[in-house]
Amino acid sequence: MKKTILSGSTVTGDLTLGNYIGAINNWKKLQDEYNCLYFLADLHALTVQQDPKILKERTYSFYAQYLALGLDPKKNIIFAQSHVPEHTELSWILTCLTPMGNLNRMTQFKEKSEKHSKNINAGLFTYPVLMAADILLYQADLVPVGEDQKQHIELCRDLVTYFANRYGEGILKMPEPHIPKSGARIMSLQEPDKKMSKSDENEKNFVSIIDDAKKIEKKIKSAATDSGSEIKFDSENKAGISNLLTIYSILANKSIEQLEKDYEGKMYGHLKVDLADVVVNTLKPVREEYDKLMADRNYLTQQMSEGADRARVIASATLKKVYDVVGLVPRK
Repeated sequence: MKKTILSGSTVTGDLTLGNYIGAINNWKKLQDEYNCLYFLADLHALTVQQDPKILKERTYSFYAQYLALGLDPKKNIIFAQSHVPEHTELSWILTCLTPMGNLNRMTQFKEKSEKHSKNINAGLFTYPVLMAADILLYQADLVPVGEDQKQHIELCRDLVTYFANRYGEGILKMPEPHIPKSGARIMSLQEPDKKMSKSDENEKNFVSIIDDAKKIEKKIKSAATDSGSEIKFDSENKAGISNLLTIYSILANKSIEQLEKDYEGKMYGHLKVDLADVVVNTLKPVREEYDKLMADRNYLTQQMSEGADRARVIASATLKKVYDVVGLVPRK
């Protein structure tokens, strides 16, 4: 029996080179080894005020980005979160099990409250419970997460225990975090002490997977480097150049040691020019496929619908078990 792996992405910003290296490129490799589900977290996006037209467009865009990166909708179940109502139904039941103290400890709520001080809503506070429902509906064995999401996985695991203590074992599966070993943390181009993020307000900090060649070249060439001129990996003292070497190493399939030899005696500018070419060539077919997909909305709508139908088969089976043990009258 294949294990189930599930992940999703909030439909804000664009997927970045960091997403490509740290997550999606690994998801592509996993699709033959696991039962894979990937969802567009459009409901999570509502914790921050959204322009309705832009939100709708971004949902199509994200779906197209997933497919353009090589995720096969036949091998994987790819769907929009809002198309599967079981997410919010299970979320309410789990919310009624979640102690306020657990949510008060969530560091992301504190950070987002400071950032969006004029819109501190209840959804922002309780969205980790919806995230737990996203995972538990599909009896996921593994959930690819970054370091910043570990706390949410811990809450999800706590909720499995709370549910089992009240209603019995075996209804909800205990998930495990899956953290890729290689390239899990690609750092910001301008601020290499923080992770590259698609929600970063400064576009110079990240390369979007659908950026055009000129924009990619400009961002790579303007990336922050360090004092001195030696091209050597030293994440503590040369964070900027170490980040560029990491990106180069993964995309070109060359060791850091080989790159250090190749650029011995050369300047940072030489490395940046070559790296820009590598990134452009890597992402060129992705951008071309993305443009093709975005031009055919009927196809995207059809694939989204089929993905949601397949997801609901699994989600409804889980929710039926949950409703039964909780004591809700089953619906026909």
